[in-house]
Amino acid sequence: MSFHEQLALSLARHADRVLLADDNQELTGGALAERVERWASGLRHLGLRRGDRIAVQADKSIDLVILYLAVLRMGAVYLPLNNNYQPSEIEYFLTDAQAALFVCTPGERDTYRDMDSLRRMRIETLDAGGQGSLPDLLGAIVASLPPEPVGPDDLASIVYTSGTTGRSKGAMITHRNLVSNASALIETWGITQEDVLLHALPLFHIHGLFIALNTLLLAGGRVTLLPAFDAKTVVERLPFATLFMGVPTYYTRLLAQPGLDEAARTLRLFVCGSAPLSVQTFEEFERRTGHRILERYGMSECGIICSNPLHGERMPGAVGRPLPGIEVRTADHAPVGVLEVRGPNICAGYWRQPEKTREEFREDGFFITGDVATIDEQGVVRIVGREKDLIISGGLNIYPKEIEDLIDDFPEVNESAVVGLGHPDFGEAVTAVVSLREKGSVSAEELIGRLRARLASFKLPKAVFFVDDLPRNAMGKVQKAVLRHEYRDHFGG
Repeated sequence: MSFHEQLALSLARHADRVLLADDNQELTGGALAERVERWASGLRHLGLRRGDRIAVQADKSIDLVILYLAVLRMGAVYLPLNNNYQPSEIEYFLTDAQAALFVCTPGERDTYRDMDSLRRMRIETLDAGGQGSLPDLLGAIVASLPPEPVGPDDLASIVYTSGTTGRSKGAMITHRNLVSNASALIETWGITQEDVLLHALPLFHIHGLFIALNTLLLAGGRVTLLPAFDAKTVVERLPFATLFMGVPTYYTRLLAQPGLDEAARTLRLFVCGSAPLSVQTFEEFERRTGHRILERYGMSECGIICSNPLHGERMPGAVGRPLPGIEVRTADHAPVGVLEVRGPNICAGYWRQPEKTREEFREDGFFITGDVATIDEQGVVRIVGREKDLIISGGLNIYPKEIEDLIDDFPEVNESAVVGLGHPDFGEAVTAVVSLREKGSVSAEELIGRLRARLASFKLPKAVFFVDDLPRNAMGKVQKAVLRHEYRDHFGG
């Protein structure tokens, strides 16, 4: 089945139960199904068709959820875009994906309409309150158009994921990928219609969109949307939930909140992912709340791959065993090696990059994750490092090459290297090490200030160090491991 077919069954089963809510409204399964059908029909009236790419950079809201589900319902392809991306970054994604529609916030519409490369693209708006040109257009459409058939191997989404060189690449996620991963998580985490998820994650990331939202809706559980993560608000709302999913940064900030101990008592399960959880945070959270956080492991191309058990030992520093239907191995079956994965959760390849697809997949269908891991005799996976220099800060992926290219363009700069350093709040902090043509010709504050207009805020360096020369190996390659070691204690992480 397609994802929408599975969703339709769930919404029908729970037609009279509230499945989606925020501070302003509640939608039963029946009401949600009706609005998704109406928006899917409306998108078709606007001339959009099966397979069209619809890109979205909008604030989190119930209407954003409805737009996402309507896109899948009509057989189009959903492109979630980080709210922090700057116009120049968005321009790349829209042109690479050949998007038929871009939905942004009302205040950004004119910025994109003025770009030469986007003049022929349809651009509509949607804000956090459900207002904008898109809902106005869809609300004025009365006649209903049935959607075209959608199969399990049709594209559901393109998720642009970070790499270590060049531009982001678009992982092609199919309906089969979404359904298989959500179904496996429902089984693994014991999710039922009795669960209430306090949803504090962003909807532009697979963690909040596919892992949290899809899974609860297919299980018939209730999703309570918060506009964003705020530690104080989360603690206030936890007594009304049974599930919470977050990144390590969320948990370190929750630990700083008074009242967490009592608020967490009603929770059935805390889940953490998108970046490694420190043993210290794991142990302190258990000491404070009595809960052992369930850590899992995934990536944009695969959804969730491994999970610690719902019942059984949850080991700090381990990401557990593969989900049902998923196989894992290390390259060449080495004791320590790059983790490779095969299963119905794996993406169909990279959008318009067949050579990259060939590079990342083995002939027998195993996908090469780039993460270095061990697998013990019980099948428990531990991620011990990354083959690539990918930085994960606050659960978001950042590739250094993009930042290095921008820094190297500055006339005062000879060359730069960008690395991630351990950080107690963000997990890793973006750090630039820069060699200048003339010492003292530019300050760290000036460099960061120039980058601010061209990079999303989460990609900005949190520290800049100046050196005479970058360390290199015998082949002339910059030794980023040396830099990470030299500055490892800067943030106390």
